[in-house]
Amino acid sequence: MAFVKDFKWKKGMDVKTFVEELGSVGFQSIELKNASEVFEKMKRDKAKIYLSFTSNMVTSGLRGFFAQVIKLGMADVIVTTAGAVEEDIMKAFGEKFEIRNFHADDVKLHQEGENRVGNLIIRTESYMKFEDWMNEILEKLYKKEPRWPVSNFLREIGLELKDENSILYQAAKHKVPIFCPGITDGAIGFHLFIFQQKHKDFVLDVVKDFANIVFVSNYDERKGIIALGGSISKHHALLSGLLNGGFNYAVYMTTAHQSSGSMSGATTLEAKSWGKVKDDSDIATVIGDVSITFPLAMITSLENLITEGIIKEEREVK
Repeated sequence: MAFVKDFKWKKGMDVKTFVEELGSVGFQSIELKNASEVFEKMKRDKAKIYLSFTSNMVTSGLRGFFAQVIKLGMADVIVTTAGAVEEDIMKAFGEKFEIRNFHADDVKLHQEGENRVGNLIIRTESYMKFEDWMNEILEKLYKKEPRWPVSNFLREIGLELKDENSILYQAAKHKVPIFCPGITDGAIGFHLFIFQQKHKDFVLDVVKDFANIVFVSNYDERKGIIALGGSISKHHALLSGLLNGGFNYAVYMTTAHQSSGSMSGATTLEAKSWGKVKDDSDIATVIGDVSITFPLAMITSLENLITEGIIKEEREVK
């Protein structure tokens, strides 16, 4: 039987100790600690770990942490959105996203070529530079092959980037596939459309990529999912796991609530009704801002797993 314990700060308290102490506070603090423990169980069990996240997290500084998580071997399959791909590339060639606030004059921002994502700003100029870069890479890849499954296409782009903090770069380097079922839902989709007008045989094959994500695992393999936020990325990862018998481990982190009936708010318990998560799986659902909850839980897990020698701070390239 567990009991609530009073939390007390201690001078020099590190992240691991902080999260462990929160585990006896109550409410979402307990779920945060549970999430960290499930991360560790996935890795100790040698489960294939699926990491899904939405584009706003790449707009934020989590982008470099995702790249580091891939580098450390805590993600074997990535599922994300078009915006995440775009913004990872933008940052890889040096674009800076400014911190402002949630209460800006949005009409004025639009007039000045600035686009707000919460309290962050992406300049329209960054999209223009992205367009120029995409035109070059599309021509280069088209000469290699006119038809690409999306994950193969993204791996080729990752190989072109030389930024250690890039998700695409680290995924390509460590042979971690990135699936983006909604690849046309963003600026990149428009550039793909324009390119196809000039090259009618150019195709990004999302159906072939559905086969790729289904066959990236199998029914007997142990599987875990870390779903950050919701949307198509969360559902696509879960669907692929469902078709392979469901996940053995699952952690959801989101600001959405189950009362909406949305995929974003759906809990790990609800997933059991669909068979997306196995009946006897280890699960945690954390309600809160992922830019806070995910680093806290994952850092705690990394500290423990590195201490145990289960993961190395610098893993060899496959």
